Amino acid sequence: MKILFAILITICFNFQSKAQNEKVDYDKALADSLGADDYGMKSYILIILKTGSNIIEDKAVTDSLFRGHMATINKLAKEGKLVVAGPLQKNDKTYKGIYILNVKTIEEANELLLTDPAIKAKILDTEIFQWYGSAALPVYLKTHDKIQKKKI
Repeated sequence: MKILFAILITICFNFQSKAQNEKVDYDKALADSLGADDYGMKSYILIILKTGSNIIEDKAVTDSLFRGHMATINKLAKEGKLVVAGPLQKNDKTYKGIYILNVKTIEEANELLLTDPAIKAKILDTEIFQWYGSAALPVYLKTHDKIQKKKI
């Protein structure tokens, strides 16, 4: 009888533990569409943009390259390849900003980076890392569009 009671208690604790780990509001279709794993996460490529090795003295050329840089950001975001981009405050590492690319490999990231004229001209250099974050990152941009008063 004691053994049967112990087994029943163990079964109850296992069910309770399992129930506490499962989310009631889980949306499998959404998770699948975003490529989420069981934790709602996925791999991305994180790029740190930093001061480049090429110094261009001609302001008109530099301005043109940075206009192209901003156009590339907008293009990659519309294509769903870029999910986060933004500048960093001044720092002692010459880091200028970050990209988080919604691609699987560093090779694919490098191909996309070469479409950025500022990177291609080496006025911005990059450090590239694999990064693990929320699979929901791509959908935050839709919300951002609704709260953005001015277009960059």
